[in-house]
Amino acid sequence: MPMSHLQPNSSLAIAASEAAPPEFSKAERLLLLRLAHDSIISVFECRAISFDPPTPHLAELRGAFTSLHLHGELRGCVGYFLPASSVYQAVAETARAAAFSDNRFPPVTRDEAPHLEIELSILSVPQPIQAEGVEVGRHGLLISQHGRRGLLLPQVPVERKWDRITFLEQTCLKAGLPPDAWRKGAKIQAFTAEIFSDQSS
Repeated sequence: MPMSHLQPNSSLAIAASEAAPPEFSKAERLLLLRLAHDSIISVFECRAISFDPPTPHLAELRGAFTSLHLHGELRGCVGYFLPASSVYQAVAETARAAAFSDNRFPPVTRDEAPHLEIELSILSVPQPIQAEGVEVGRHGLLISQHGRRGLLLPQVPVERKWDRITFLEQTCLKAGLPPDAWRKGAKIQAFTAEIFSDQSS
Protein backbone atom coordinates (compact mmCIF):
# COMPACT_ATOMS: atom_id res chain seq x y z
CA MET A 1 0.00 0.00 0.00
CA PRO A 2 1.46 3.42 -0.88
CA MET A 3 2.60 5.41 2.11
CA SER A 4 0.34 8.28 1.09
CA HIS A 5 -2.51 6.02 2.19
CA LEU A 6 -3.51 5.34 5.74
CA GLN A 7 -0.71 3.60 7.61
CA PRO A 8 -0.81 2.09 11.10
CA ASN A 9 2.14 3.19 13.21
CA SER A 10 2.77 2.41 16.85
CA SER A 11 5.73 4.75 17.26
CA LEU A 12 3.70 7.79 18.26
CA ALA A 13 3.27 6.79 21.88
CA ILE A 14 6.02 9.14 23.06
CA ALA A 15 6.31 12.67 21.71
CA ALA A 16 9.67 14.30 21.08
CA SER A 17 10.14 17.83 22.35
CA GLU A 18 9.88 20.58 19.78
CA ALA A 19 13.04 22.60 19.29
CA ALA A 20 11.54 25.10 16.86
CA PRO A 21 8.70 27.52 17.64
CA PRO A 22 5.36 25.83 16.93
CA GLU A 23 3.93 26.35 13.46
CA PHE A 24 0.36 25.82 14.62
CA SER A 25 -1.18 28.30 17.04
CA LYS A 26 -2.92 27.24 20.22
CA ALA A 27 -6.27 27.97 18.56
CA GLU A 28 -5.37 25.81 15.55
CA ARG A 29 -4.19 22.97 17.77
CA LEU A 30 -7.41 23.02 19.77
CA LEU A 31 -9.47 23.14 16.58
CA LEU A 32 -7.65 20.12 15.11
CA LEU A 33 -7.95 18.13 18.33
CA ARG A 34 -11.68 18.89 18.54
CA LEU A 35 -12.02 17.83 14.89
CA ALA A 36 -10.27 14.53 15.63
CA HIS A 37 -12.59 13.78 18.54
CA ASP A 38 -15.66 14.82 16.56
CA SER A 39 -14.71 12.68 13.57
CA ILE A 40 -14.77 9.63 15.87
CA ILE A 41 -17.98 10.55 17.72
CA SER A 42 -19.75 11.32 14.44
CA VAL A 43 -19.51 7.64 13.44
CA PHE A 44 -21.61 6.60 16.43
CA GLU A 45 -24.08 9.41 15.74
CA CYS A 46 -24.35 8.52 12.03
CA ARG A 47 -23.70 12.08 10.90
CA ALA A 48 -21.36 13.59 8.35
CA ILE A 49 -18.65 16.10 9.15
CA SER A 50 -17.19 18.75 6.87
CA PHE A 51 -13.69 18.31 5.48
CA ASP A 52 -13.57 21.94 4.30
CA PRO A 53 -10.58 23.66 5.97
CA PRO A 54 -11.63 26.79 7.89
CA THR A 55 -8.36 28.66 7.18
CA PRO A 56 -5.76 28.74 4.36
CA HIS A 57 -3.12 27.39 6.74
CA LEU A 58 -5.19 24.32 7.55
CA ALA A 59 -5.80 23.85 3.82
CA GLU A 60 -2.10 23.19 3.17
CA LEU A 61 -1.28 19.70 1.93
CA ARG A 62 0.50 17.77 4.69
CA GLY A 63 1.01 14.32 6.02
CA ALA A 64 -0.48 13.63 9.45
CA PHE A 65 -0.71 10.86 12.02
CA THR A 66 -3.33 10.45 14.73
CA SER A 67 -2.53 8.40 17.82
CA LEU A 68 -5.22 7.35 20.27
CA HIS A 69 -4.58 6.44 23.91
CA LEU A 70 -6.97 5.02 26.47
CA HIS A 71 -5.93 4.96 30.14
CA GLY A 72 -2.33 5.49 29.08
CA GLU A 73 -2.25 2.63 26.57
CA LEU A 74 -2.06 2.93 22.79
CA ARG A 75 -5.52 2.31 21.30
CA GLY A 76 -4.84 2.99 17.63
CA CYS A 77 -2.56 4.95 15.34
CA VAL A 78 -2.94 5.63 11.63
CA GLY A 79 -1.54 8.27 9.34
CA TYR A 80 -0.79 9.70 5.94
CA PHE A 81 2.93 10.12 5.34
CA LEU A 82 2.82 11.91 1.99
CA PRO A 83 0.93 15.22 1.67
CA ALA A 84 -2.13 13.84 -0.10
CA SER A 85 -4.80 16.08 1.47
CA SER A 86 -5.21 19.19 3.60
CA VAL A 87 -4.09 19.18 7.23
CA TYR A 88 -7.75 19.50 8.22
CA GLN A 89 -8.96 16.55 6.15
CA ALA A 90 -5.94 14.40 7.03
CA VAL A 91 -6.61 14.84 10.76
CA ALA A 92 -10.29 13.99 10.38
CA GLU A 93 -9.63 10.90 8.28
CA THR A 94 -6.70 9.55 10.27
CA ALA A 95 -8.53 10.00 13.58
CA ARG A 96 -11.46 8.01 12.29
CA ALA A 97 -9.19 5.35 10.80
CA ALA A 98 -7.15 5.07 14.01
CA ALA A 99 -10.37 4.43 15.92
CA PHE A 100 -11.92 1.93 13.53
CA SER A 101 -9.41 0.67 10.95
CA ASP A 102 -6.16 -0.08 12.77
CA ASN A 103 -6.30 -3.86 12.52
CA ARG A 104 -3.93 -4.29 15.47
CA PHE A 105 -6.80 -3.24 17.76
CA PRO A 106 -10.55 -3.87 17.98
CA PRO A 107 -12.66 -0.88 16.90
CA VAL A 108 -13.18 1.81 19.52
CA THR A 109 -16.52 1.43 21.27
CA ARG A 110 -19.06 4.14 21.97
CA ASP A 111 -18.29 3.90 25.70
CA GLU A 112 -14.55 4.31 25.08
CA ALA A 113 -14.79 7.25 22.67
CA PRO A 114 -15.35 10.06 25.23
CA HIS A 115 -12.30 8.91 27.21
CA LEU A 116 -9.79 8.78 24.36
CA GLU A 117 -6.70 10.97 24.55
CA ILE A 118 -5.58 12.13 21.11
CA GLU A 119 -2.10 13.01 19.91
CA LEU A 120 -1.55 14.55 16.47
CA SER A 121 1.66 14.68 14.44
CA ILE A 122 1.65 17.08 11.50
CA LEU A 123 4.50 16.31 9.12
CA SER A 124 6.58 18.59 6.96
CA VAL A 125 7.10 17.74 3.29
CA PRO A 126 9.96 15.17 3.04
CA GLN A 127 13.20 16.45 1.52
CA PRO A 128 16.34 14.64 0.33
CA ILE A 129 19.15 14.68 2.89
CA GLN A 130 22.69 13.37 3.21
CA ALA A 131 23.22 10.80 5.93
CA GLU A 132 25.58 13.08 7.84
CA GLY A 133 22.87 15.75 8.00
CA VAL A 134 20.37 13.57 9.87
CA GLU A 135 19.68 14.90 13.38
CA VAL A 136 18.31 12.52 15.99
CA GLY A 137 15.32 14.07 17.75
CA ARG A 138 14.63 16.49 14.91
CA HIS A 139 14.26 14.40 11.77
CA GLY A 140 12.05 11.53 10.80
CA LEU A 141 13.37 9.34 8.00
CA LEU A 142 12.09 7.74 4.82
CA ILE A 143 14.59 5.42 3.13
CA SER A 144 13.78 3.78 -0.20
CA GLN A 145 15.46 1.49 -2.69
CA HIS A 146 14.34 -1.15 -5.22
CA GLY A 147 10.65 -0.36 -4.64
CA ARG A 148 10.90 -0.77 -0.86
CA ARG A 149 10.32 2.06 1.61
CA GLY A 150 10.73 2.34 5.35
CA LEU A 151 9.52 5.16 7.58
CA LEU A 152 10.39 6.05 11.17
CA LEU A 153 9.07 9.14 12.93
CA PRO A 154 11.33 11.64 14.75
CA GLN A 155 10.45 10.45 18.24
CA VAL A 156 11.45 6.82 17.60
CA PRO A 157 15.25 7.16 18.00
CA VAL A 158 14.75 9.40 21.03
CA GLU A 159 12.49 6.85 22.70
CA ARG A 160 14.87 4.00 21.92
CA LYS A 161 18.08 5.95 22.58
CA TRP A 162 19.52 5.32 19.12
CA ASP A 163 22.41 7.26 17.63
CA ARG A 164 22.32 8.53 14.04
CA ILE A 165 23.86 5.39 12.50
CA THR A 166 21.46 3.09 14.33
CA PHE A 167 18.54 5.27 13.23
CA LEU A 168 19.62 4.96 9.58
CA GLU A 169 20.13 1.21 9.91
CA GLN A 170 16.78 0.63 11.60
CA THR A 171 14.95 2.63 8.93
CA CYS A 172 16.56 0.45 6.28
CA LEU A 173 15.44 -2.67 8.15
CA LYS A 174 11.91 -1.23 8.38
CA ALA A 175 11.98 -1.08 4.57
CA GLY A 176 13.09 -4.71 4.32
CA LEU A 177 16.52 -3.61 3.13
CA PRO A 178 19.97 -4.55 4.46
CA PRO A 179 20.94 -2.30 7.37
CA ASP A 180 23.77 -0.71 5.35
CA ALA A 181 21.59 0.13 2.33
CA TRP A 182 21.82 3.81 3.28
CA ARG A 183 25.55 3.58 2.46
CA LYS A 184 24.88 1.82 -0.87
CA GLY A 185 22.67 4.11 -2.87
CA ALA A 186 19.37 4.03 -1.00
CA LYS A 187 17.47 7.31 -1.17
CA ILE A 188 17.29 9.12 2.16
CA GLN A 189 14.60 11.72 2.86
CA ALA A 190 14.00 13.60 6.10
CA PHE A 191 10.99 15.36 7.56
CA THR A 192 10.00 16.99 10.82
CA ALA A 193 6.82 16.59 12.86
CA GLU A 194 4.94 19.04 15.05
CA ILE A 195 3.40 16.93 17.79
CA PHE A 196 0.65 17.99 20.18
CA SER A 197 -2.04 16.31 22.22
CA ASP A 198 -5.04 16.86 24.47
CA GLN A 199 -2.60 17.20 27.35
CA SER A 200 -0.01 19.44 25.68
CA SER A 201 -2.12 21.79 23.54
